[in-house]
Amino acid sequence: MASLDLTIVWAGIIGFAVMAYVVMDGFDLGIGILFPTLAVGDERDQAMNSIAPVWDGNETWLVMGGGGLFAAFPLAYAIILPATYPLMIAMLLGLVFRGVAFEFRWRDSGHRPLWDAAFSIGSVVAALAQGITLGAILQGIRVENDAYAGGWLDWLSPFSVLTGVAVVIGYALLGATWLIWKTEGPCQRHARRAAFWLGLATLVALGGVSAATPFLHYDYWRRWFAMPGVLATAQVPLLVAISTATFFWSLRREFELLPFLMALVLFLLGFVGLGISIYPHIVPRTVTIWDAAAPHDSQVFMLVGAVVIIPLILAYTAWAYWVFRGKVGTHGYH
Repeated sequence: MASLDLTIVWAGIIGFAVMAYVVMDGFDLGIGILFPTLAVGDERDQAMNSIAPVWDGNETWLVMGGGGLFAAFPLAYAIILPATYPLMIAMLLGLVFRGVAFEFRWRDSGHRPLWDAAFSIGSVVAALAQGITLGAILQGIRVENDAYAGGWLDWLSPFSVLTGVAVVIGYALLGATWLIWKTEGPCQRHARRAAFWLGLATLVALGGVSAATPFLHYDYWRRWFAMPGVLATAQVPLLVAISTATFFWSLRREFELLPFLMALVLFLLGFVGLGISIYPHIVPRTVTIWDAAAPHDSQVFMLVGAVVIIPLILAYTAWAYWVFRGKVGTHGYH
């Protein structure tokens, strides 16, 4: 029983780390996606300054999610990584490009258009790779003898491309709503206009992925539509509808923080929907969290570290966001 409980605890920790990454790095990737639409000069400078204090710390959760998966669920790590190597390489290269561009655009102003392009392209590539990876996992990974048995491009399909595009659009929505909250003047007005259209696009993309997922496997269909479970799962689309209505209402009323919070709620509900679809599998239909879990003693040992480290990460992240609260201008936070 102790082993069962720890396995669920570690599944929760990994899920929390992944969700924290999506929430915290999603909006700054979104700003990179939106970057070509922003006016050269003040608008772009404001957008960059709004994420300057937090963008690199946000990726702490990516490291924790990947490292935690390797340590707590080594079998899942050994299957998922070989199945998605091209996507992981693309994502990391995208993050490197945008990280380098972020620093160099300020110091090498003569080549700023080049660094701006690298920042935007790196953001799109990283977001698209993350979304396609999600689709590849959802559609299923071929496993034989506890090892990946598929080919180099098994991850590529119409469904995985759909999820990739959906994540890019969703991240752009997070970026736009972040700019509504953190900027003012022309940049904020631009972000507000973009958020309206991106909200509609996100709703269409979320609907497309949600409609396609149950047709991938009967297990997904049963989890969402079989009685009596449908009485619980039906609450997710209901909450999506309420959150969407609140989002557009808050845009119309020109609220600043509420649109960002509602965009985060939509991502959270999408994550809940993903959990409903695949639980208790970590590699859908082939490997459960208990099949993939590390030995009990290893889980105990790592949990001691996690109990110390996670609150520290949360504390310094909260402190950073508190210190850099308020509005940002072309030369930094007021």
